[in-house]
Amino acid sequence: MTVTTRPRVQRAVSPTGRTAKNRRRPATIYILILALSVFFVGPFLWLVLAALKTPEEWASLPISIWPEHAQWSNFFAALTDMNFLGYAGNSMILATVYSVLVTLSSAAVGFGFARLTAPGKKALFVVVLSTMMIPQILTLLPTYVLFSRIGMVNTYWPWVLWGMAASPYLVFLFRQFFAAIPRELEDAAIIDGAGWLRMFFTIFLPLSRPVLITSFLLSFTGTWGDYIAPALFLDLDRTTLAVAITAWYQDPHGNVIPTVQAAGAVMYIIPVLLIFFFAQRYFIRSAVGSGVKG
Repeated sequence: MTVTTRPRVQRAVSPTGRTAKNRRRPATIYILILALSVFFVGPFLWLVLAALKTPEEWASLPISIWPEHAQWSNFFAALTDMNFLGYAGNSMILATVYSVLVTLSSAAVGFGFARLTAPGKKALFVVVLSTMMIPQILTLLPTYVLFSRIGMVNTYWPWVLWGMAASPYLVFLFRQFFAAIPRELEDAAIIDGAGWLRMFFTIFLPLSRPVLITSFLLSFTGTWGDYIAPALFLDLDRTTLAVAITAWYQDPHGNVIPTVQAAGAVMYIIPVLLIFFFAQRYFIRSAVGSGVKG
């Protein structure tokens, strides 16, 4: 008795149809990326165009998008009408000091949560993360009262103390990165006689270079763009560039000159854009190396 098997009939797949689908999918993604790019870049381009207009073109109705003659003198006026470089130096000092301190302190706290053992460590880590849900604006006024009573208003000491206190988000970032490092590396260092402090500075900290750079840049740009804290804690002589741009650039009648103010804002934004442009690869490495891990 012979058993006959029917050959399987394979359905023909149209190569043209599959190719068309594969082509439509990247095209849709590119269109979406282009739309999002216009959405995010649009306000900056509008600010640049406003900086190149005259005050009459700025206030004209209907609104004119393109300036008739580019007013490059607005940028010169933004630099000379006030001590632009001096205020930029204040912002640079403040942002650099805070960023260095908060990066080192957050790395140390993250190292402790990732590699050290202690009772209640997980509960304490949850408490640290829960502080991220508290808006900073709620703690700003009590902090101002505290610093005013100890004589630290109109000084840069608040930013020093904030930097030494670490940042919950950066602590989480470092903790996730350090937790992914193999235990064998730590055991080898212990066998060689290295203590926790030496292990942190000679092994773990050099390995976390992408996270270090990301932490520094996030802290730097956040402090560089902060307006509320400098306006509250510092007077006009020691304040940062973000506050100075809103306080200066006025005509003899006390009216704000919007085109010169826009030119100052453009020069204020450019350093941050350059930082993100040259350091974007470190953000990607940090995101990959600091994945969520229990």
